[in-house]
Amino acid sequence: MKTNIEKWEVENSDFWEKTGKKVATRNLWISIPALLLSFAVWMMWSIITTKMKEFNFHFGMITPGMSEDMIRQQLAEINNLYYTLPAIAGLAGATLRIPNSFLIALGGGRNVVFTTTALLLIPAIGVGIALGDQNTSYLTFAVLALLSGFGGGNFASSMSNISYFFPKKVQGTSLGLNAGIGNLGVGVMQKLIPWVMGIFLFSAVASNGEVVVNEPLAGLQNAGWVWVPLLIIAALAAFFGMNNVITGTPKLPGTLQGIGKTLFMVGIGVLSAAIGSYLLVGLEVNMWIVLPVVIILTVLLMKFLSPKDIKQSLDKQFSILSDKHNWIMTIIYTMTFGSFIGFSAAFPKLSQDIFVYTDPSNPQYVNPNAPDFLTWVFIGPMLGALVRPVGGWLSDKINSGSRVTTFSTLAQVAATIAVAYFIIQAKDSPNPEEYWWPFFACFMALFITTGIGNGSTFRSVPYIFSKEKAGPVLGWTSAIAAYGAFIIPQVFGQQIQAGTPEYALYGFGIYYIICLGLNWWYYDRPNSGIDC
Repeated sequence: MKTNIEKWEVENSDFWEKTGKKVATRNLWISIPALLLSFAVWMMWSIITTKMKEFNFHFGMITPGMSEDMIRQQLAEINNLYYTLPAIAGLAGATLRIPNSFLIALGGGRNVVFTTTALLLIPAIGVGIALGDQNTSYLTFAVLALLSGFGGGNFASSMSNISYFFPKKVQGTSLGLNAGIGNLGVGVMQKLIPWVMGIFLFSAVASNGEVVVNEPLAGLQNAGWVWVPLLIIAALAAFFGMNNVITGTPKLPGTLQGIGKTLFMVGIGVLSAAIGSYLLVGLEVNMWIVLPVVIILTVLLMKFLSPKDIKQSLDKQFSILSDKHNWIMTIIYTMTFGSFIGFSAAFPKLSQDIFVYTDPSNPQYVNPNAPDFLTWVFIGPMLGALVRPVGGWLSDKINSGSRVTTFSTLAQVAATIAVAYFIIQAKDSPNPEEYWWPFFACFMALFITTGIGNGSTFRSVPYIFSKEKAGPVLGWTSAIAAYGAFIIPQVFGQQIQAGTPEYALYGFGIYYIICLGLNWWYYDRPNSGIDC
């Protein structure tokens, strides 16, 4: 079959069974591993930064002749810089989802997936090189963290693309599989990177300039290199095996034209994310100011810098911003995916703060009976990802995504309150480790409910919006929700510092209740006018 498909009528059962199903399934199973790798590259800083601290990456900021006081001050600054790298990646990934939301209509699904997957080679190779030298500058790592945001942005275009390949009756299942298995990239990364760091495939350069071999540092840069062959395979599979369909891209482009439009739009996202990162890290502007500034800047750059042919298409797609249901679904989807990705980033650190460093008066104190939380924390993101297709499947089964969202949100609120309760119990106990397993179990329930809500919410979108709007809405909602990867760890960090981490969960719980009300009023109550 041709790369560009001009006849695509998946709601016609004969066309679907004879032609559409086979093509759609092939595109889905190429899309899934590409998206999994995108999540892995985007979120890899959560593991890399812990190893950078362990192996004393000082970014060239500590030099011979410094006094002990100067070294202590520099180490404190360096420790703060470690935390900014995942923040930069989170901000960039979410920002890049905004232009990615509109890419399919401009560049074509096959062209977009190939290009955005191939772009991941830049941060992967860069990290492999940068981790080979303890003197690599902070600016280098900051730029690489920014570019790893390519992976976060890819989700929006990937989900938008798959939505055009399948009929409404299986949208929940197909989108759930794409997103659910794709999200597994977080858990896969958390297990794979520590393992490959123990394989000495390359040498590294220590801070004294000597080559390091057959020692743990020698495998550190594998955190980047391990993704390179996998990304090459995924990019080639997309180039030779995927299609552009006319329902998703009304003006089907040639390969070079599609790649060019993709690179232009992604470039706008990178520029906005770079400005936002500078405001956040360089000028230390409050995150609640940075986020709307970056979002508005990205939309304005897309609107006014785009060439005429792109601008005409964007103007049509921007119509979703005047649709109230776009904003309602953005709020609801942020509750699900925003919570999933935010908790994935914050759960390990929160576990450490509650059960390991248990003496607020002595930050150096380590609980001798602390649980080995690193052995278990990856399970949360894995569960949240694995049950996402279940949310879509259940919605298809009962023919109501909004109903599944209602029940999953009720459970999400209960799990949130339960986690807060066990945090309080652990904080007030001389033996906090006794509360590790109930805390862990409730957090697993929280991950599961966000995962089910992920699938059910995405299933609702094609029923609320027209075919032309559904793709951009899917991309836009996922773009805004991705800022959870930045917001939730920041909120937990602030409340941990204040000694009240449970307050963060109370705030999240109130937000979930608001989302519950919006979902019921607009979609799930009798006579709401929308059957989704």
